[in-house]
Amino acid sequence: MNITPRQTQILVAIIEQYAEVASPVGSVTLAKLFNVSSATIRSEMAKLEDLGLIMQPHTSAGRIPTDKGYRFYVNRLTAQSEGEDEQILLNANNSKDSLRGFRAISSRVSAQNDRADHAIRSAVDSLVELTGNLGLATIGDQLYMNGIYNLFSQPEFESGEAVQSVAQLLDNLEPWLREVAPNEPLNVYIGSENPIGKSSGASLIISKFESPFSENSYIGVLGPTRQNYGKVVRLVQKTGEFLEEIL
Repeated sequence: MNITPRQTQILVAIIEQYAEVASPVGSVTLAKLFNVSSATIRSEMAKLEDLGLIMQPHTSAGRIPTDKGYRFYVNRLTAQSEGEDEQILLNANNSKDSLRGFRAISSRVSAQNDRADHAIRSAVDSLVELTGNLGLATIGDQLYMNGIYNLFSQPEFESGEAVQSVAQLLDNLEPWLREVAPNEPLNVYIGSENPIGKSSGASLIISKFESPFSENSYIGVLGPTRQNYGKVVRLVQKTGEFLEEIL
């Protein structure tokens, strides 16, 4: 994809600000952030829109990321290369919030590691508190979930139709995990990529780990596509790795 470093920076800013404020991000806000004119920002945003990475939900509104834009961001977030745009994206992983969050999870889970089921539940509960999403994990043939209130408190899921779509996804989640058994250490399904809820507007982020219950155990979160992926992906990944290490 032909995208410049500045366009990448603008896309990252739109994704991160939209995750925080849940409203379209305008050119005036970005112009102040990048210390350039609003006209320059609008020109760059038009190019990002042509690439399908952002969209304008309403006339005269700012821009929001598309599923394709989120995928572009997450791919670079998890990449191992050291290109300039990768470094811009990976800064989110090194934030103090992420480090403090993982320390809190490891401390809480370590106190429960004499009981694997308690440790896994504790890890899920910590992810719920730290990400504001629904947390989930497989414990044997059961699916433990917490944070349903968090999920349905998001503005994306206020309508009855949205609630029905997400509820159907939740009903299908446990059998899908059991039957498909995703084999990658980290799996990020964004919006329409979600194999069990393409129209739900939800993202599923799961980490595979080995536990006393199964070689294919999973822990993760479910929330709106409007995520702080830099923080959430890292927390889910590190939590899965930590559970496999101590259990």
